[in-house]
Amino acid sequence: MLFGKSRPSGAEWLVVGLGNPGEKYENTRHNVGFLAVDELADRARVPVQRLRHRALTNTVELGGARVLLMKPITYMNLSGEAVGEAARFYKIPPERVLVLSDDVSLPIGRLRIRQKGSAGGHNGLKSIIQHLGTDQFPRVKIGVGEKPHPDYDMADWVLSRFTGEDLKTIQAAVKRAADAAACYIEQGPDQAMNRFNG
Repeated sequence: MLFGKSRPSGAEWLVVGLGNPGEKYENTRHNVGFLAVDELADRARVPVQRLRHRALTNTVELGGARVLLMKPITYMNLSGEAVGEAARFYKIPPERVLVLSDDVSLPIGRLRIRQKGSAGGHNGLKSIIQHLGTDQFPRVKIGVGEKPHPDYDMADWVLSRFTGEDLKTIQAAVKRAADAAACYIEQGPDQAMNRFNG
């Protein structure tokens, strides 16, 4: 495998956290994907701040695999531009593009791992499906709770911040989402889904 050796900056997996860049969006429901990627980076003691492929990136090792952590800086609804560009550059197939995102249909803090599926109304996932040309890529969805009542504007809801008990719950969920991503890469989808789809 000389080719792999000669390109130490190569990556075998992409782990993409979805969110919006900038202070305005920090710690909002829509940014839990960013938080989960930051958690993985903190564990490896590497900051996700290298600007490549329209994303903040860094490379870590998970279960013996070289993984490019990514936080697209394109804004949520264009996330696929960054993901598609990086996947093509590293020649990474969709089944090795693991996306961490918020999910309003799951109770706060609940995780759900899927190997594929529709965007479910999530603009970040919709953009990635468009740019990869398939929905056959894995994701770890992090529940951020349903909006408080039907008339509540969805954009306002996903851009609201966690407070009180919700904040504690989501901080724990972000750690578990990082565990789930590592487990998916190290032990495969079945093991990860058995452990984390609670």
